[in-house]
Amino acid sequence: MQLEFIPVEDFYFALTLALRTLEDLEKPGLVEQVRSRLLVEYGQPSTVAPGKQNTFNYVFSVQGVDNSPASGLVVSISDWQNKLRLSSDYGWTLDQERKPIRTEKYNQRSQFTQQLRSHFQHWLQLPLS
Repeated sequence: MQLEFIPVEDFYFALTLALRTLEDLEKPGLVEQVRSRLLVEYGQPSTVAPGKQNTFNYVFSVQGVDNSPASGLVVSISDWQNKLRLSSDYGWTLDQERKPIRTEKYNQRSQFTQQLRSHFQHWLQLPLS
């Protein structure tokens, strides 16, 4: 799995209405550790709408993972109500009316979540479990 950061200038073009929460991770200090690490690595988050419940959202396009029939794959790592949130459009695509629909890969979201969590944990050098 290879992740390519999507900066705020390009976020609109990568936005997918099919992005759904994979899991929320709650561990004392984890949100601040991840926020600090991502800030050092990438600078400004992909979206700029900090609030009390959500202060960062880093979005990545994913290479090397099949998400057919969708043409691409997007993941995000953000905070939500003091939890670390992993989200993705894995197992979803948009129909002709741009409404999200499940694909055959939807049943594999839990395996993808484990793979993504493992990737982030190794890459960020932080305990995500």
